[in-house]
Amino acid sequence: MNDIAIPSTVAIVGGTGALGGGLARRLARAGLTVVIGSRDAAKAAAAATSLAAALPGSRVTGLGNLAAASAAGLVVLAVPFANHRATLQEIAPALAGKILVDTTVPLVPPRVARVQLPPEGCAALAAQQLLGDGVTVVSAFQNVSADSLQSDEELDCDVLVTGNKAEAREVVVGLAERAGLRAWHAGSLENSAAAEALTSVLIFMNKRYGGVHTGIRITGIGDGAAG
Repeated sequence: MNDIAIPSTVAIVGGTGALGGGLARRLARAGLTVVIGSRDAAKAAAAATSLAAALPGSRVTGLGNLAAASAAGLVVLAVPFANHRATLQEIAPALAGKILVDTTVPLVPPRVARVQLPPEGCAALAAQQLLGDGVTVVSAFQNVSADSLQSDEELDCDVLVTGNKAEAREVVVGLAERAGLRAWHAGSLENSAAAEALTSVLIFMNKRYGGVHTGIRITGIGDGAAG
């Protein structure tokens, strides 16, 4: 585990969805204070109540997206690509000086097993361009099965963490480790294009080989080097 300062309160914007809900569960179980955000504050509150009941002693609340982002020191964005820009615009006033962890994959139905990156190069770069230099965007968690995150099982999956500031990447590496994942620094935010594109490859492989929780593992580096 990396000895770094992870904000004690983390907001999961899109925390009522599959990926966001899984991250919320794992981070709450790890002892962090979690704020679930949703466009529907009542839906967020209901999800928080359910999660708190499932994890006695955990600290979970639910709020609207902007309020959730305002209440946390670090914000995770876990919404479908179709809602990416609108959600960023909604929560932007609450992100100044913070790290935004963007988990977005630019999947464009119906051909989600085909790589379709946006004109900006990738979703994470689009987020950074929209938010400006006052927000530090770090990209992670694109290649982790949402179903796996929602379980309490040990996860056999690695996380690629990209971003332009090494210190911010290190925070997110630590966050992933708190969630029970092995995480790796994977370079600048431009490199998020590889992780985002890889999700479509994994979807194709799931369909082709009958997989369910296909993920990635990094080999050839010593176990002690992760992070």
